[in-house]
Amino acid sequence: MAWDGSALSDAVQNGDDKAVVQMVRDALGEGVAPLSILDEALIPGIQKLGELFKDGEVFLPEILISCRAMNRGVDVVKPLLAAEDVHSKGKVVLGTVEGDLHDIGKNIVKLMLECGGFEVIDMGVDVPVGDFVSAVKEHSPDILAMSALLTITMVNMTEVLQALEKEGLRDSVRVMIGGAPITREYADEIGAEGFAEDCASAVTEAERLVAN
Repeated sequence: MAWDGSALSDAVQNGDDKAVVQMVRDALGEGVAPLSILDEALIPGIQKLGELFKDGEVFLPEILISCRAMNRGVDVVKPLLAAEDVHSKGKVVLGTVEGDLHDIGKNIVKLMLECGGFEVIDMGVDVPVGDFVSAVKEHSPDILAMSALLTITMVNMTEVLQALEKEGLRDSVRVMIGGAPITREYADEIGAEGFAEDCASAVTEAERLVAN
């Protein structure tokens, strides 16, 4: 009989970290592959919650509690994943643009992306244009994700795109932007392929970008 991860997925959504850890251990004891536990229960649980968040049915504190529960489950399987063909959905370089010190939204997006199966290189806040370019050179990410909360710092996103173009790197990476003053129209205007209006849609948008 095939393993059914729906109960574990529900435990993740409910933020029940003790139940998550126990169910992961039980599944491993039954011979379920660590990667199956990750792909068929832990990650889907967070993804379902992300959809509810977008629909306004759950709120940020619940997201954070559920991410913590999922991470506890991941901690149990992580030592065993090294022996398997672990696949990441993609690599993301993430940071808040120069002149902007806001990091709460960025940190939540990082958490959601990691929960969604992405590898994230976090550049922090107040990141100079040159540092973004250097990170793209060094890490060869699938996505460069930039945030801005201040209208006056939005222009720095354009400068990063121009610098990537100048260095011949623009075609090697998809750019996703977000933050309170950012709109899909602005993303289109500056030539960014992706836009996320909140932490849950950041994961969906990142998945769309790496699939295209």
